[in-house]
Amino acid sequence: MTDAADAALAAQYEAFPYPKRDPRDEAKRLVVGSPSHLREVDHWIFGARRPASRPLAALMAGGGSGDGTVMLAQQMAWAGREGSVTWLDRSAAARQVAEARVAARRLGNVIFAEASILDLPGSGLGPFDYVDCCGVLHHMPDPLAGLRALVSVLAPGGGIGLMVYAPHGRTGVYMLQDALRLIAPPDRPPSERVEIAKRLWRQAPETAWLRRNPWITDHIQGGDAGIYDLLLNPRDVAFTVPRFAALLDAAGLEIRCLVEPLRYDPDAVLTDPRLRERSAMLDPVGRAALAEAAAGNMGIHIAYCVRKGAAPPAPPWEDPAAVPVLRELEGAKLAAQIRGDGVLRVGFDGLSVPVALPRLAQAILARVDGQRSIGAIGDELAANGVSREAFARDFAALARALEGVNRLLLAAPRVTA
Repeated sequence: MTDAADAALAAQYEAFPYPKRDPRDEAKRLVVGSPSHLREVDHWIFGARRPASRPLAALMAGGGSGDGTVMLAQQMAWAGREGSVTWLDRSAAARQVAEARVAARRLGNVIFAEASILDLPGSGLGPFDYVDCCGVLHHMPDPLAGLRALVSVLAPGGGIGLMVYAPHGRTGVYMLQDALRLIAPPDRPPSERVEIAKRLWRQAPETAWLRRNPWITDHIQGGDAGIYDLLLNPRDVAFTVPRFAALLDAAGLEIRCLVEPLRYDPDAVLTDPRLRERSAMLDPVGRAALAEAAAGNMGIHIAYCVRKGAAPPAPPWEDPAAVPVLRELEGAKLAAQIRGDGVLRVGFDGLSVPVALPRLAQAILARVDGQRSIGAIGDELAANGVSREAFARDFAALARALEGVNRLLLAAPRVTA
């Protein structure tokens, strides 16, 4: 299923593998993000109930230059988790970059398959417990066909992590795309088009909306690949929350989580009681759409999804044996950021949202190390004179608050359930 735009897209990623990465940088840092962070997958897809001892088969559909592949494969290796990550893409140039990054880290749990997402049904690949498709569906001729192809290789009980563009936070992008179609048409060589795009950006007046949008930076920091992908892409479709939800529903999926959940809660930004009364009458998709439209700064939507009717129970925050973990944070450092009034300020692309935390938040967070269980933390605080009732109340409040910003999660259980 291809058209002229799809053929141009394939040529684009051969000329400019995306995102631009240097395998030598693997010695300096691991690129980390959402979707497909191992702790997020354990928590949001499997409800922190799938044992860590079970091998995990993951697919990176549209793996590009390898960010998601390298992240998940490295996190699995560090955690001693069995399984494999399959990189799938039709770009040979992107594969070279991804393979070099994997080799630089000496990862032995990555498999490479050069093919289109649409080739998945009947390919013999899979089934996969987890499927990632980050930044791909919005470039496809038929996003629904692409999503259905992903679902076709999803194992029972598995889930999918997705990222698609969102319109409001990309204000200014489509205006410059329109301009470049006039002066750097798609039939010109890629190198020529990039040069014209650079010239246009340098000459764009201050009234150009992209100059007023500080949250889009690929054309500034992403090199030629970033400029091409952002401003010269032959197909770039953005999804509002309702449109995204409709796409997922048509593919037989339901949303497990939009990342970060608090961003999609209109009450986080609308404090007027009359407005909250109105927003309370909306269904979850409507509330998320309200938050999206009111904030105006969401450039992407990230969702963890499972098959409709197959969602696992919510993560067991009430289980004393469960182990809380922080995503890319140290408990003691996070505890130190909490102000005297018990409020933690969380930033979402220029939007600062106050998150009220309970009295025991600092004491609890200082003990969240990925090893102590909820019960063990409660025992330590009880030894310091904290009542069991106060701990249970404050831990539940802390979990609600920090799960909502995708920071405090539950680890996969260590023993077979």
